[in-house]
Parts: sequence; structure tokens; C-alpha cells
Amino acid sequence: MTASKERHGSRIANAIIIPMFAVVLIAVAITFGLLIWSAHISDQAAEKSQHQLLNGTLQLTRDQFARQQASVLNKDPIYYITTGPIYDTAWLYHNVALWLKQRYGFSRTILLDQDRKARFVDGPNVYEKWVTRDLLSRLGPAVETVQKRYLASLKELPSGLYFFDPNYRVNEHDLSETGLVSIKGTIYLFSATAITPELVKLVSRREPPAMLISFKQLNGELLAEIGRISALEGLVLDSIPAPDAGGPLIDLKAPDGHSIGHIHWQADQPGLEMQSRITPVLTVLALALVGLSIVVMTFIRQSTRHLASSRADAVRASLHDPLSGLPNRRQFEQLLDRTMNDTQIADKGAAVLYFDLDRFKDINDTLGHAAGDHVICAIAERVQRILPENGIVARISGDEFALLLPDCPDETQAERFMSRLQDMMGLPVSYGPDEIHVTVSMGAALAPRDGLEAEDLLRKADIALYDAKSNGRNRWSFFEASMQEHVQTKDEIARELRKAIDRDLLDVAYQPQCDSGSDTIVAIEALARWNRPNTGPVPPTSFIPVAEETGLINDLGLWILRKACQDAHRWPGVVVSVNVSPTQFKHPRFVQNVISTLEELDLDPARLEIEVTETVFAGRDKKTLQSLWCLKDLGIKIALDDFGSGYSSLSYLRHFPFDTLKIDREFISAMNDSPEARAIVRTIIRLGQALGMTIVAEGIEEKQQADYLTANGCHRLQGYFISHPLPARDLDEFLADHDMQAEMQSPEPAPLRHAEC
Repeated sequence: MTASKERHGSRIANAIIIPMFAVVLIAVAITFGLLIWSAHISDQAAEKSQHQLLNGTLQLTRDQFARQQASVLNKDPIYYITTGPIYDTAWLYHNVALWLKQRYGFSRTILLDQDRKARFVDGPNVYEKWVTRDLLSRLGPAVETVQKRYLASLKELPSGLYFFDPNYRVNEHDLSETGLVSIKGTIYLFSATAITPELVKLVSRREPPAMLISFKQLNGELLAEIGRISALEGLVLDSIPAPDAGGPLIDLKAPDGHSIGHIHWQADQPGLEMQSRITPVLTVLALALVGLSIVVMTFIRQSTRHLASSRADAVRASLHDPLSGLPNRRQFEQLLDRTMNDTQIADKGAAVLYFDLDRFKDINDTLGHAAGDHVICAIAERVQRILPENGIVARISGDEFALLLPDCPDETQAERFMSRLQDMMGLPVSYGPDEIHVTVSMGAALAPRDGLEAEDLLRKADIALYDAKSNGRNRWSFFEASMQEHVQTKDEIARELRKAIDRDLLDVAYQPQCDSGSDTIVAIEALARWNRPNTGPVPPTSFIPVAEETGLINDLGLWILRKACQDAHRWPGVVVSVNVSPTQFKHPRFVQNVISTLEELDLDPARLEIEVTETVFAGRDKKTLQSLWCLKDLGIKIALDDFGSGYSSLSYLRHFPFDTLKIDREFISAMNDSPEARAIVRTIIRLGQALGMTIVAEGIEEKQQADYLTANGCHRLQGYFISHPLPARDLDEFLADHDMQAEMQSPEPAPLRHAEC
């Protein structure tokens, strides 16, 4: 019973005391708040007044400097001296610099000619070179402003002359500009004034004026004078920009906006003084009330805060990217799913965008992952800056981002945003002394046009992104049904090609190369062939690019090499030519695989010819060049295929001594109708002969072409006129027939025939 009463009394006490305590606590808090707010407002008003007063005093001082300087400039002698071809520096020193120094205390002087070049300089130390390019650059905005005002004051007369007529009524210092600048860490007041004629006001040409810039150090004496005029005591000048002086300050900036220092002082704080008198009384009352509950509430409060903080951190970490602070894939999918469930989405529309940074790996490889993280954060900040109010951006993974643009009904509106995004990415990202230039590729899918399922839209936007990257990067693409079909087809080709390589289901066709002089077959080119189950033959132009993109080209190329070397034993004395993709040269064991294949199949390296295109030298990879030299040193012949199709073929001939040069088939096919093509072919043949290389013409389809090439000294002929690519068994028959016909020929060479070279 007693315990029950105690519990009941405790509940009543809590019901009475806690509300009363809460009311008193709120009242004390409000009182403190009003006191602090009033003091803060009062101090702010006082500080603002002092700011205005000091700024006004500084402006008056600058205006006074301009008047002092102008008093010696509006005279004809100095005008003629500074506009003539010869500067009388002695006269300028005694009548301008020395006079300004002695009368007004200007310690430094620069005279700029009409081209803004320093023609006269005076300072405390004649040997001191204090006029630097950086100083002139910081003075540039002020000089440019005065020159523009001067040129605007030249009014053209009907005679073609110009009349100097400045509008001093609008601005007393129309042809002057004052300000502050730092010279070797010391802050100076300066006045830049145009040198104008006093009497003669007609000129024949509109040209910028010569400029006189005078400097006076903002030292303690001048600062004390400014403080006396503004009634502010304790002014302190600090030449360190953007300081934390702990009080009111005025930031001093050069004409180019660069911060050069500040003036700070101890401001009057009437509100703080009032607060300091009242606070002790209120503090005693507050402590008496608050102290009763602190001990009990501290532990509970801390535990609750810790629990809430941990929960909030856990929730945030599960939904946000820790580097950029953006939503992660999980949260983006939730938000996208919520948007797609909106019943009005069919009318409003929405766009889902995927974009990633082009060649982001290069940034990590060259500048380090810290630079890559910096770029990711900078890109995230830029995207958020232009994102619509109801838009969402998320970092999906690595350098890949996703965006949701609600209320986006068509491609035009989406393109407008993507254009702005591309413009923002065009600005370089600063990282220490480096500027990192970034481009992005973008893919977009529209709802409801491309579907209303969140997962489906993300997949289609990703497919569109792949299309943008595969078509040159730094662009955008919208999803189309053909893209999905292309991706599916490519995936099917890649999977089945892998099976075909593993199960030895590919074939190799061989196209003979005929010696133009002896009518004998001296070489054959190995060409990959694939008869795909259920669909029939697949052209190499379809499956070779897929193999290069998916990395299968290394296995495919090795399979073709082994097959060609194995079949080469069927045709003794004939060189076997195998095409090698640029991607294969990047494989660390490419050269070793070639060597081991030759050794395993017991083929003389001199009977193997490797065909490469100019693209193998992209980026001037030293490893690629070393691999080619290694193969050549083994005795393997190296042929440059499709010569003339690139833009710098001659440089490759200079850097690497090829054994064989293959003329691009486009020139051969154009020979009949184009004198230019025939001239190019002749030139290539002469070039190859001069370099000691074997010249091969491929794509020959007519006897006329073969005769022309033979007459001009081409060594080998290849094309349908000689033979179509043949399987190994058919090539055996072709070579046997060819040899038989060669034996039946008369000693005198006969014209080339389709069956006989």
C-alpha cells in the first residue's frame, strides 16, 4: 500500500513539477534569447556604422590622392613628352616623380606609354626591380578603365580630327582610377591617371593615353590619419589575405579582385556590455533550476543521442555514397520506383539519365586516386548546381552517375539539360597546380515512351550510354529499340564465339598472293571464318570487332595463328600471312605465344608474316614497338596492311623497317576510273622499292589492274582475280592446278589469267 502511494505521489509530483520546471526553463531560455538577440542586433548596428565610416574615409583618402596626382598631369609639357618618341626621363623625374614625392609623399611612380609598357619607373631604390609583370597585371583593370574613359572622351569632328572633351561634371576624377595594390608584401595606395593635354585638345587619331601611376605606402602614419578622420582607434593593417582577426575587418583588394590584406579594429560593443551586466543574475537563476535536472537527464540524453546518431548514420550510410554524399544506387532505385508509381507520370513524363566520365581511369593512373576522388566530388557538386528543384542525382558506382528528371515529357527538354551539363563539364577541375579536363558520355531513356518500370528504364539508359561511348564519347544518345537488339546480338555473338574458340568450331580460309614476275604463288593470307550454328556464316566484320571489344581477340588470334602454322606444312616454301589486332600486342605474353607456337608446330619463322595496321602504333606505345622488333629479330616478316588509309603512314615507315607494304584496296578499285588513284599507286610502289620492301596489292579483281601493277613493278598480287579465299583442302587443288598450268606455259611469259596469276 505504501509503495503504491509512493508511486502515485511520484506520478503526481512529476505531473506538477515537470510542467512547472518546463515553463520556468522556457521562460529563462526566452529571456536569455531576447537578451542575446538584442545585444547581437545592437553590436551589428554599431559594427555596420563603423564599416561605413571607415569605407567612406578610405574613399576620401583615395580621392584626395587622385586630386594630388592630377595637379601635375594636366599640363602640355608632360603630355608632349609622354606622347613623343623620346622620353626625357630626367625631366620626368624632377618635374613629376620628385615633385609628387616631396609635396605629397608618393614614394613610387610608373609611367606607362600608350601600349601599357613601363617607360619610366621611380622608387626608393633605383636598383630595385619592383615593377613586375604580376604587378602590371593586377593594375590592368584600373588602367583599362581609365583608357576606356579617355577614348570615350575623344569626340570625332566632321574634319576627321578628334576633340578631347571629358565630362568632368559627371565624375570629377573621370580620367583617374584609385585603389590598393601589394608590392612585395607591402600594401600601397595608388592613383592611375591619364596624361591629357591642357590647351591643345585636337588630335588626329584616337589612341590610348599614356598613364601615370603613383604609389603611397599605407603605413602606420597614414593609417593613424585615417583612424583620426573616421574616429576609429586601434586600426591594424595586416597584409595576409582573408585572416581570422577575431573582430570587424575590411578586406583590401587589388583592382583584379585579388585579396591583398585587411584592416581590422576593436569595435564598440554596446550590446555586449549590456549583456555582461544582466547575464550574471540570470545565470544564477538558470543554474539553480537547470542544475536540479542535469545529473538525472545527462545519462539519458547522451544515451538517446548516441542511439539516434548511430541509427541516423546507419540509415544514411545505407542510402548515400560516402565520397560524394549523393544517393547511392539503392536509394536512387527507390526514388525512381516511387516516381514511376505516380499516376500522373503518363502526362508529365520523366527522363532517366546515365552518364560517366570519359577515360576516368587515365586520371587515376596519372594523378592518383586522390585526384580521381577530387574529380568525382567536383562533378557531383556541379551536377547538383544545375539540377532542377525536383530532380535527383545519384552516384551509381565508380565514375558512373544516374539522374532522374521529373516533368520531362520529351527529348527536347532532356537535351536542354544535357547540353547544360556538358557545358558545366567543359570547365576544368583544379587539383593543386593541375587542371583536369573532363568530358562525359550520356545515355537517356524517357518515361512513359520507353516504359514505366524503374529497372527497365535504368537498363535502357545504360544501353543508350553504351551507344554514346561507342560512337565517339563526349556526346549523348537516347534509347532506341535497335540499340537493345544490337546489345543482345553482340552478347550472343560473344558467347557463341567463345564456345566456337573453345570447341575448335572456327575455320581459316587462305587467299593466295601471286608473284608478278614469275607467276608463282609465294604467299597466302590466313583469314578467319565462322559458320555460326542455326544462322550460317558470320562475316569477319561482324565478329572481329566483338572479339576485340570483349577481349576474345587474344584467344581468337592465337587460334588462327596455330591453325595457319599447322596448315603451312601442306605448302612448303610458301609464306603464311596472319593479321594481328592492335589489342593482341597489349597482351603481356603475345610475343612468347608466337614463339612457342612456332616451336611447337616446327615452323620456320621466315615462313610467317605478321600483318599490322597503322592503328597498332596508336599512342606510340614503346611496348608495341619492342614486340615488333622482337618478332623481326626472330626472322618473322612484318607487313604494314592498308597502307595509305591513315594520316601518318610515312612516319611509321620511318620508325619501323617493315618487310612488306600492302597497298590499300580502295586505291586498287579506283585505278580504272581515277588517274589520281593510279598516280598514288605508282608513288607507293616507288616508295616501297626505295625502302627495299616487298609491295603487295590486294583487292585485284580485273586483268587490267593486274597488268598495270605488274608493269609498274608491284611484287605480289592478291585478290579475286587471282583466287577467292579458299579452305585448306581447296587451296591444295588450286596450287596443284596452278603448278600444272605453269609447267605447260611456254618459256616466254604469257599474260596473266584468272587461274594463273
